[in-house]
Amino acid sequence: MNDPAAEEPTEAEAPVCPRHPDRVAYVRCQRCGRPACPECQRPAAVGVQCVDCVREAKRTAPRVRTVFGGAADSAAASGRPMVTLTIIGICAVSWLLQLVTSGAWTQMLWFWPWGGAVEPWRFLTASFLHSTSPLHILFNMYALWITGQFLEPLLGRLRFTVLCLLSAVGGSVGVLLLAGDPFTSDAWVTPVVGASGMVFGLFGAMLPVMRRLGRSMGQVLVLLAINGAIGFYVPNISWQAHLGGLVTGALVATAYAYAPKDRRAAVAWAVPVVGIALLAGLAVARYSSVGVL
Repeated sequence: MNDPAAEEPTEAEAPVCPRHPDRVAYVRCQRCGRPACPECQRPAAVGVQCVDCVREAKRTAPRVRTVFGGAADSAAASGRPMVTLTIIGICAVSWLLQLVTSGAWTQMLWFWPWGGAVEPWRFLTASFLHSTSPLHILFNMYALWITGQFLEPLLGRLRFTVLCLLSAVGGSVGVLLLAGDPFTSDAWVTPVVGASGMVFGLFGAMLPVMRRLGRSMGQVLVLLAINGAIGFYVPNISWQAHLGGLVTGALVATAYAYAPKDRRAAVAWAVPVVGIALLAGLAVARYSSVGVL
C-alpha cells in the first residue's frame, strides 16, 4: 500500500526560476513558458514575460526611425533631449568657471579672428562661454532648450550633435569672414563669446525641418526676425556670429531633411566630414587672403 505522504510534491519538485534557482516560481512567462520569480517578471499585454524574453524581443525588434532618420528610441520619445541637456550643463559649468577664475577661463577659450589663426579650437570653445551677465546665458540656454527639445528627437542624437557643433563653428567662421580689413577693423581683435551662433543654427534648422514636415513656418520666421534684429540694434552683440550660425544650421538641416531614405545613414556621416572641410576651407581662405597663412 502506497504512503500518501510520499505522493505529495516536495519543494525540490516545485518550479523554480531559471535565473534564481533558489526561488520557487509558479508564474510562467507568456512567451517561453519558463517560471519567473517576481524579480524576473515584466508586465506584458497579456500576463507577464521574463526578462530574457523581453531583452530578446527588444534586440530583434525593428528600429523605429523618424522621417529624418533619427532613432526614435525610448529616451527621445520620453521627452528627455540628452544632448540638449548636456550642452546646457556644459555652458552652466563653464559660466561658473568664468566667474570663479576672474576671467582666466574666459580668456583661455574665447574667440577673436587673430587668435583663431594660431589656436583653431577657439572657433568651437567660444560657444560654451558667456558674458558675466546672467541674462546672456539665461536667454541662450532658454532658446537652446526650446529648439533642442523639438529638433533632437526628430533628428536623433548624432545628427543633432553634429548640427549644434557645426553651427557653433559656423558662427565663429561668420565672425572671421565678416570682420573687415584686419589692419583697420576692431573686429579682428574683439573677443567673441556666447552660444548665439549655435542657437541661431538651430533657428535656421527649424526652417527646412518645418517645411519637410509640412507645418507652418510663420512663428519660426517671426522669432527669427526678432532675434536677428536684436543683433543689429543692441550693442555688443555679434550679428556676424548669428548669421554664420544661421546659414550653417540651415544647410546642415536641409541635408538631413531631404536625404533619400536609402542614403540617410551615408548622409549622416557625410555631413560632419563635408561641413568641417567647408568651414575649415573658408577659414583658411580668409586667413590666406590677408597673408596670415
